[in-house]
Amino acid sequence: MNLSLIDPFVLAQDYPDTLSEKLRSGHATCLRFNRKGDYLASGRADGTVVIFDIETNGVARKLKGHIRQIQSLSWSRDGRYLLSSSQDWKCILWDLKDGSRVRTVRFEAPVYIAELHPYNHLLFVASLFEDQPVLVDISSPKPIKRIIPSAPYRAPPSTDEEVNRAAAAKQAAQDAKHSTCVTVFTALGNHIIAGTSKGWINIIETQTCTTIHSTKLCSGVIILLRLASNGRDLLVNSSDRVIRTILMPDLSQLGIDLEQANIKLQVEHKFQDVVNRLSWNHVAFSSTGEFVTASTFMNPDIYVWERSHGSLVKILEGPREELGVVEWHPTRPFVVACGLESGCIYTWSIVTPQKWSALAPDFGEVEENVEYMEREDEFDIHPAEEIHQRRLDQEDEEPDVLTIEKQKNDPDEEEIESFRMPVLLDLSDSESEEDIVAVGPGTMRRRSPGAGRDRLTNGDGEKDGRNGTARGAKSRRR
Repeated sequence: MNLSLIDPFVLAQDYPDTLSEKLRSGHATCLRFNRKGDYLASGRADGTVVIFDIETNGVARKLKGHIRQIQSLSWSRDGRYLLSSSQDWKCILWDLKDGSRVRTVRFEAPVYIAELHPYNHLLFVASLFEDQPVLVDISSPKPIKRIIPSAPYRAPPSTDEEVNRAAAAKQAAQDAKHSTCVTVFTALGNHIIAGTSKGWINIIETQTCTTIHSTKLCSGVIILLRLASNGRDLLVNSSDRVIRTILMPDLSQLGIDLEQANIKLQVEHKFQDVVNRLSWNHVAFSSTGEFVTASTFMNPDIYVWERSHGSLVKILEGPREELGVVEWHPTRPFVVACGLESGCIYTWSIVTPQKWSALAPDFGEVEENVEYMEREDEFDIHPAEEIHQRRLDQEDEEPDVLTIEKQKNDPDEEEIESFRMPVLLDLSDSESEEDIVAVGPGTMRRRSPGAGRDRLTNGDGEKDGRNGTARGAKSRRR
């Protein structure tokens, strides 16, 4: 839409306000935008990964390789590669140029979350269920797994041996209870930020896999960590029902002596619902990092806070179901979330009234009907030959639907535009809502063949509807 048709005051709004659309292709469990924001990856409950085109809301590609629910998705920096982790204990790196599998890595435990290195798509970190997290290098055909410690960083011991022995035994017993729940890379990828089940934040060197700093953040389990686009702001969701934003230090300037590094994680804001004591399912930064959004437990609403004052600015009213993963578009005030019961993908955006007076300088908007005086030659009939020749001239122009104009205002345009997913014209249609029905929270099945028939108002129609349902049940039993 032409920006001149939109109210300029609406353009200044940085957060969405209206539930606008709904996407559907199977039962979605997790979502992730690529870095540019033109594609949305959706992981389904059946293990299929679906790529949506944001401009057309259509399915651009389907990736089938998992057999269980998708747990997390991670894009490479250029948008060509996608890493998916599943409950089938596997991680798959996909090449979106042709939809092939680059590597498949199997673990000895289910995967919580897996994150790609920001500059090396052949390196990723994975958090495992009741096991140590691992740093996986898949540059060779056989993956190389390096264990990452979950225990927090301890200061060097004192000179007293007896005190050291007793303290070491006590610390070892405490450290054995730590398990890492989530891991993410820093902006440069030189360090890994890990959140543990005891509320600790560990900073780990990627090259040596050693912990260089630890901070006790809360008393609950750290559920999710997200970095802002600038790489200096960290968003933490924990089980104590408090969302925290943390100002990260500049880890690229660290020296060899860790004692003189003076690493400090400063909590900027704490977001919570002190009245209803709501728990948060998923959190995300806005495109500029100025806002924080979160989906709530047993609640269909999405909360949006601003970081400048730490205040609540908007509650996005959602559908009549609880929402799970929520994601903010990388460049626009556009929010998506998936429903836990139906698996639909809901979108919130800014719905603006069109300003038609901007179409032409002499176009004027009137509040009521007025008498219009037509010009003398306004409705003159042109010769049919002239109109036909004008149409033929327009048909000779071949429209270019493949060339994409680059945006000059994007500083990372050269880096992000290095890859674009090819268009697949023979892609099968996505499943419609009429083919999938919910039989319970998070449980889906296909509708029986006879259940979709339109019942007539007379007795014969009702009988035919019942027979169709019975035939559908009989076919399922076979």
